[in-house]
Amino acid sequence: MTQDYKQKIGQYLELAQTQGSSDLHLGVGKKPTLRIDGSLLQLAKEPVMLKEDLDGFIKVLLNEEQQKIFVSQKEIDFGFTHEEKIRCRANAYMQKGMIAISIRLIAMDIRGIEELNLPPILHEFTKLSQGFFLVVGPAGHGKSTTLAAIVDEINHNRFDHILTVEDPIEYLFSPDRALIDQREVGVDTISFNKALRSVLRQDPDVIMIGEMRDPDSISIALTAAETGHLVFSTLHTNNAAQTIDRIIDSFPAEQQGQIRSQLASTLVGILSQRLIPRIEGGRVPAVEVMFANAAVRNLIREDKTYQIDLVIETSSEDGMVSLNRSLASLVKRREITQENAYLYSLNPTELKNLLGGGGQITGL
Repeated sequence: MTQDYKQKIGQYLELAQTQGSSDLHLGVGKKPTLRIDGSLLQLAKEPVMLKEDLDGFIKVLLNEEQQKIFVSQKEIDFGFTHEEKIRCRANAYMQKGMIAISIRLIAMDIRGIEELNLPPILHEFTKLSQGFFLVVGPAGHGKSTTLAAIVDEINHNRFDHILTVEDPIEYLFSPDRALIDQREVGVDTISFNKALRSVLRQDPDVIMIGEMRDPDSISIALTAAETGHLVFSTLHTNNAAQTIDRIIDSFPAEQQGQIRSQLASTLVGILSQRLIPRIEGGRVPAVEVMFANAAVRNLIREDKTYQIDLVIETSSEDGMVSLNRSLASLVKRREITQENAYLYSLNPTELKNLLGGGGQITGL
């Protein structure tokens, strides 16, 4: 019986991969559902799933220790690979007293910066020896994929020790020039913060933190960058200015001055991205790129982050990119619709001026 459930979940995953799906959703009383190009699609020919189906899926996806955690905590993050060809990040949880599972499909091959249609300026961040770089944006908009591309470029070009702390491990790196250690919470370490507290004793050159979760993880990341390491991570924020405010505001008032100072001296850049539906199918990233030049560092120190948007807008010749200019460029290249551009813009009025002004869009 267990083999039947293993085979069934494999069939769903292979179908999801064939259809170009990013996610697979399984739940009691529902048909298996795929997310394709941001939209949900039920597998109409499949039967509605029963309680015993989800119980069976849990038994084949989780080991005994993970099952105990799931029973006690009612939810669990985990990663797995289906037959060495489909890598997945998943979350099992309870809803209305019944099991549900969300599975994110992750490409086995790590694509490069150009393959992901990201701006070439990102190559510059892979050449740094120290600093703090963040990839931000909403959930499900490619932050982990972008981070993997940047870290893998370092892997292919530098003789460094790369250490990752992830919950769970998403992309699997194949060591090239670099020595790579990937640590998964719950498998290789008891907790996220415990792994981070010991990271500097493991002689890393480059540290990738799957997600900035709390003041502890942010503080450790800043200290690591301050002490000569190159640190990469992600955050669920909308743009560079909001990201800086979120980091500082996560600390008590009496610590914020110190954090502001650390951030001003260690931050090297922030990439914010959205995946926008393409007219011809699939999705394409719209991005904001900020790097910490002297002006940005001063604004952070002086608590004037509200002026960072203006610095980005007026620094396109230096390689910075505003989200609206990225969106306008995609519209003018007929890759996305105007409607979707306005939907994802944080300043639609400014975007309207860019699209209606007829001026050349630079900095992309």
